[in-house]
Formats: sequence, C-alpha cells, structure tokens
Amino acid sequence: MKTIVMTDSCCDLPYDFIKESNIHVIPFTYHMDGEDYSDDFGKSLDYKEFYNRIRKGSMPTTSQITAFTFEENFRKFTSEGYSVIYIGFSSQLSSTFNNAILARNMLLEENPSLDITLIDSRSASVGQGAIIFYVSQMLKEGKSKEEIIQWVEENKLKVNHWFVVDSLEHLKRGGRISSASAAVGTLLDIKPLLNVDDYGKLNVIKKIRGRKKSIKTLLDVLKLNIVNPEEQVIFINHGDCLDEAEYLKELLLKEVRVKDVMINYVGPIIGTHTGPGMLCMVFLGQDRGRI
Repeated sequence: MKTIVMTDSCCDLPYDFIKESNIHVIPFTYHMDGEDYSDDFGKSLDYKEFYNRIRKGSMPTTSQITAFTFEENFRKFTSEGYSVIYIGFSSQLSSTFNNAILARNMLLEENPSLDITLIDSRSASVGQGAIIFYVSQMLKEGKSKEEIIQWVEENKLKVNHWFVVDSLEHLKRGGRISSASAAVGTLLDIKPLLNVDDYGKLNVIKKIRGRKKSIKTLLDVLKLNIVNPEEQVIFINHGDCLDEAEYLKELLLKEVRVKDVMINYVGPIIGTHTGPGMLCMVFLGQDRGRI
C-alpha cells in the first residue's frame, strides 16, 4: 500500500521544499484585520506584510484545524488507497491534534480497515519541520511506513528547539509571562531564551540582557547539545529578521562543521504568539537539551 505523510502548516518549512517533497500539508487559519487567512506559506498574505502589520498594531488570532477538515483530508487519501501518517503540531500547544484523533475515529467507525497513523510530534514550528524534513528523505529512499513511524517515535524527543524573542509583549498576551515581568523585562532589555520540552510545552529557560548576546546564546546551546553536527541540516527560522538569521548562520559556520543550514520564516501561527524578531535554531541532540 502507498504511504502519504501529512503534516500541518505549523511546520514552517520553505514552500519550495514542501512542493518538491511528497508531503501533504493541511493549513491552519488565522484572523487579522477583520479577515481570515489560510496559512499557506505566505501566498494569501506575504510573511513580511504579516509582520509589518503586527509592528503597526495589528493583533492576529489563530484557529485550530477542525475535525471536519482532517476528516476530508484523511478520506481523500484513504479512498485513493493510501496509508496515512499524520505528524502534527504539539498537542500541548493546540487542540488540533485532538481534532485529528476525532476525525480518524469517525472514519474508522465507518471502515475499520483504513490505515491512519497519528503522531504527536511534541514539537512546534521548524522543530516539527525538522521531523518532516528527515521523513521526506526516508520517503525518497523508499522506506516503509513502519520504518518511518519507528524513526519518528525514536527521534522526536531528540529535536532541540531553542529560540529568543525581541519583544515580551507577545509572550505576555499568550500568558507565558506576567504583565509585571514583561514591563520589568522591557526596561532591562531582557531577551528570554525559550525551548520546547519533552511534553511539547513552551518554557522560558533563561533571561538574557541584550539582543546580540541572546543570539550568541543560541549558538552556545547548539554547541553544548548537538550530536554528529557534520551529518545535520541546521534549521534557523526568523520572524522577519533575516539579517540576524544570516548573522547567526555566519557565527555557526565559523565554529561548527555542519552539513547545511536552512533559513526560513516563522509562519503566522507561531509568529502570532512570538511577534517580529523571533529567532529560532533547531537541531538534533541526545535529548531535548540543556544549558
């Protein structure tokens, strides 16, 4: 039986990569300035325009992918004879994965023979994208459904997500920090270092004074936690701060020998909650890493 790998648009991978890979992406939606947009890799609303609107005061909100949408997508591919593997956004950060479970259960009630596997990536943004990147390589190599599922389950908690944000306002809005902490942090030029833990939750790990120091801290964390760097693609995603992403890449390549570096935007779903200036570095370690 043929295998189709699905994910959602929170993977924040480049559109060209998704287009050339055998990956089916289900888009989230978000609401901004009185309109609903599909998170479709910047086609409906350019990434730079999205972040510029936030800078001017727009306050976007995000929506889950519904069970109905999952049911439509699962039904389409199973009716064409595919085994489906859906690798989704962390269930600790959205109810979207639970909606995928509801959709699968409804379809299995109709036809128990359908082959639909759901995997909670316990990851976000390009952390989820890194898993999809390596799965796409396995598909090209002709790996079986069972081999892909086993690899993901064995490696998903080795994906290190480390990122810094430029403004504390968006973390305050999302309830990650208090209003008082945001006010004091802004006065002191605090740039928090965050990661995603084993449960798929977002945590503030360290408070760093100054933007440049916070960017260098991302490299320090990579050097401490990465395994077999020469075999890895390092993922750097940014909230419309390409110059700083390129600066981080330059620092990285001076000190660590890696296979490649992929730079891309942080999409609207994560960008809504982290704002312009978010800078993220993702790689594989022994575990989810430490500082």
